[in-house]
Formats: sequence, structure tokens, C-alpha cells
Amino acid sequence: MSNARLPSFRFLIGFEAAARLGNYSRAADELFVSQSAISHQIAQLEQQVGQPLFRRKGRGVELTVAGRLLLDSVSKSLEQIRNGLSRIETYMDDNLVTVVCPAPIVRGWLQARVDQLLQAHPALCPIISIDETARYIDELDVDIAITREPLKQQGVLEVPLLDDELIAVGVPGAGAPQGTGMLCLEGDLTSDRIGPFIREHFGGLRKVAIYDDPRLLLDAALRGRGLALLSRLLADEALRNGQLQHLAGFPSLPLGTVWMSRTGGEPRLPLVREVFDSLLGYARDAQDKS
Repeated sequence: MSNARLPSFRFLIGFEAAARLGNYSRAADELFVSQSAISHQIAQLEQQVGQPLFRRKGRGVELTVAGRLLLDSVSKSLEQIRNGLSRIETYMDDNLVTVVCPAPIVRGWLQARVDQLLQAHPALCPIISIDETARYIDELDVDIAITREPLKQQGVLEVPLLDDELIAVGVPGAGAPQGTGMLCLEGDLTSDRIGPFIREHFGGLRKVAIYDDPRLLLDAALRGRGLALLSRLLADEALRNGQLQHLAGFPSLPLGTVWMSRTGGEPRLPLVREVFDSLLGYARDAQDKS
């Protein structure tokens, strides 16, 4: 059958029901069709396959070897389809708003404001994703995208949300910063822009540890392992809670503007616009206080 056209989906549904229930009549009842319709569908399927799929057994039917092979494939395929439909049904909840955001910004800035969001919008159930490949508004169930570069998509409203910078931080009371070791990101050391900045201003510090994930770098800083070069947005909650302090004796490096986007017209739900406006308000409050 490799070059043959695929059987009708209706035929496969009828075949799976008859095979599972072992009876044409029960399959017909389950699918709300006549028994003759099931018999006709299976006869056409057998004609297309070129082999019998059932043999009579008492008042019912049982599968032939060919039928068992086909059932295995059809059952797996139908299960995948059912799972996909269940996932779609989940996303049809009018209280769900999907926000895609880089992991460091989620960890340091967004998570600290989720409680505030839920208080402002009690019915809200946010879906927060760090999958930065899902950036197409409304194409992959993305309602709001927070990104480090403008999306520049047609029909999308995008506004500057926050400014970020690379800063030196440490735990309060850790002693003279100049005498501590340094924690940093591997990607920053090799960056054409950040690497020279680190070498110029922090070259005299011994490197204590190098990480490939900003969240691990934040964790190390919170454990007091040394001076850390962190995105201010990643460090935001720890700075506001007093777990970390900005070491003002070291220079900072601007990291650019973070943008927030949603569909340019009316979003699929008023709640999407309300969450968007709330996040924009939180960002403006944070900038005013900084």
C-alpha cells in the first residue's frame, strides 16, 4: 500500500470500533450509524487493502492477521489525534493567557509579579513558557511575547517594556568586593561586546566559576560564592528582597531594551489585553523606582 491512497478516515474509525468491540452492531451503535453502514465501510476498506480484515466468530467478528496489523497502526494514530484534540480543548479555556518570555526574565522579573497579576485578574490562569522559538503571536497559541529584540511581525503591537544592563552583584556584607572571586557566564566571556568589557573592568579578579545558564549564575551569587555579573532583570527580585546588593564600585554595561508584543487588533480575549496592560504598568513602576 506504499503507493496507494490512504483509506477514508471514516472507514478507519468504523474499522477500529468494530475491532475493539468485536461486533459490527455495537460499533454502529457507538458511532450512531447503521450496521449496514459499518459493513459497507469495512468491505470497502478490505477492497482497498486487498485482504480480509475480519472473520466471523459466533455473533461477532474477530481480526485476521492483516486486521491485527492494521489495528495496531490505526489505534496508535487515533490515540495521537485524540491527545491532540484534548490539548486543543485545554487551550480553549477563556481564562488562559500564554506569555512567552526568556528564562532569565521569567526567573528574575516576571515570576515576582505573578501574584500581583492574579490579584488584579482573579480568573487568570497564566501559561508561562520559556520556549523562545514560539514567538509568533497567535500562530502557536502565544498571546504575549516578551523578547530582547522587536519581533517586527505584521499586525503585531510591540512596545518597549524594560531596559536591562549587566551589573556586578554580591551578597550583603560579603566584605571588600575587590578581594572576592568572580562568577560569570561562559557566553559573556566569549561575546564580542561583553567579553572586552569584562576583561577591561574585571580582569584582575580570579574566576571562581563559569556557568552556561544565567539561572545557575544567580543561584551561585545567592549562595555567596563571589561577585557575579548578572542581568539586572535576572537579579531584580533578589535585589529588591535584599538577598543581593548592586556593587556600585564596578561599572555596568547596557544590555538593551526588552520588548513586549501582542496582536495589534483586538486580542482573542479581553483578558489578554488586560494582562498586557498590567505587565506594562508593572514595568513602568519598576523603572520609576530604579
